[in-house]
Parts: sequence; structure tokens; C-alpha cells
Amino acid sequence: MFKKLFGEHGAKNVVTLFHKPSSQPSTRVLTLLKQANAQSVAHATEDQASSHQAQSKLERAEFTLDVTEAPPTADQLKNILEYLGSPLSGAAGKVIRGAVDESDAMRKLKEDADAFQRPLVVDWHQGKAVVGENESEILALLRSIPKEVDKA
Repeated sequence: MFKKLFGEHGAKNVVTLFHKPSSQPSTRVLTLLKQANAQSVAHATEDQASSHQAQSKLERAEFTLDVTEAPPTADQLKNILEYLGSPLSGAAGKVIRGAVDESDAMRKLKEDADAFQRPLVVDWHQGKAVVGENESEILALLRSIPKEVDKA
């Protein structure tokens, strides 16, 4: 399914925000992502109306924003922890409160979904994730999304 979703011409990257509406940091990240997504769509429209030559790389590529209040599935959590780095990086404790490693994170998530730390932004296609509200890290993740090149 992922190959079909991401491998076809014109498919957009999916960026997921694991969101908690009652959290101010999470709400700020949601606003940031919505603004970045709106800008990428506006640039894409301008690109389509302009020449068919290569566009400036300064513009952000379009992406599909997926916002969920649900915690990640076990498979998603495993991928997120891989995206965040080696088991020794402490990623498990950043994503699941009190977790020391991946298996501990899985166990704690099953026991208490509230142990999952939000906001968390994931670019599934690139295999990147940002825990928390670090605006510069989130913007760097969005800037790294490759622009689709029209081969027609």
C-alpha cells in the first residue's frame, strides 16, 4: 500500500501530527503545520500557472496533513522509534513517558495511552519524526520533503 501511495507520480507525502487539543504546545504545532501546508498548496498553484521550468527549491513541497488524537499503533510506534534514532538515544522516553527502550515503550503504551507524548510530527515517507514543539526542527522536516518533478 505504501508503495502505491508514495510511489505514484503526483502522490504527496503524508505528515501526521499526533495531537492533543488540550495541550498548548500541540495546538501551536497544529497551527504551524496548517500554515506550512497552506503555503505549500499556494506555491504549487503558482507553479502550475507559471512556466514548466524547474521551480525554486526554496518553496516547500506539498504534503497531506493527517491530524490524529489517537495514540500510534504498535507498528507506528516501532517505526517512530526507528526514525528517532538508535535505542541508546533515549527516544523511547521522549515518545512514551518513562520508557527506557522499545519493548518498555510498547508495554507502557498498552497500559496507559496517556503516557504517549504529544505533539509528535511524523513524515512517514522520509522516515523522520519530531517530538515536541521545536519549530525549527519541524520546519526543517517540512523543508526536506522532496518536491514532485513533473516528468510529463
